[in-house]
Amino acid sequence: MYDTRLKDCVFCNLDKKIIRRNNNLAVAFDDKYPVTQGHVLVTPIRHVESFFDLASGEHKACLNLLQDMKQAIMEKDSTVSGFNVGVNDGTVAGQTIVHCHNHLIPRRKGDTSDPRGGVRHVVPSKGYY
Repeated sequence: MYDTRLKDCVFCNLDKKIIRRNNNLAVAFDDKYPVTQGHVLVTPIRHVESFFDLASGEHKACLNLLQDMKQAIMEKDSTVSGFNVGVNDGTVAGQTIVHCHNHLIPRRKGDTSDPRGGVRHVVPSKGYY
């Protein structure tokens, strides 16, 4: 089951040179279009479209890599003081590569004038409550 790959999927066919960390079921690599410096993606190795279709071992493997990458980023860059972690699940939610991937986005004080609401701002006017 964990060997499922698609021939045309960019995340199923990653260049091994770009992988920063990996474990048996997931890989971490720099986002090609980073929102902030240090933006990382964590994907399961198996081709699966939705975060909700991951097997429990894949969930754990992805979460472990998110934690490892968070720690590595914090050790390398003392200006990082927070993170956004996100998944765009489905094309209506903004998923453009239909292979499950988790975003780890480092945040720095002052990188936006008002960070309140964070990911809630994905829908205009819903971030403030």
